[in-house]
Amino acid sequence: MITRTTRLALLPPGAKARIIEIDSGCRLRTRLLQMGITPGAIVEVVDNTRGPVIVRVRGVTIALGRGMATRIIVEPL
Repeated sequence: MITRTTRLALLPPGAKARIIEIDSGCRLRTRLLQMGITPGAIVEVVDNTRGPVIVRVRGVTIALGRGMATRIIVEPL
């Protein structure tokens, strides 16, 4: 099976993806996990035009800085 992965920060508005991995340090990873951004979760990009990347995960809308969003590896659905 071939898996096509990308970074969350690169997805356009309206795209949905499954979180595969969080590529970051322990402190940032813990913070993202506390917000519900966990491997296996489905996220929908609400806005990614400029500024923070706004996503909806588990029914909650979250604004992520571009640096954080770049560290989240996803598989587009």
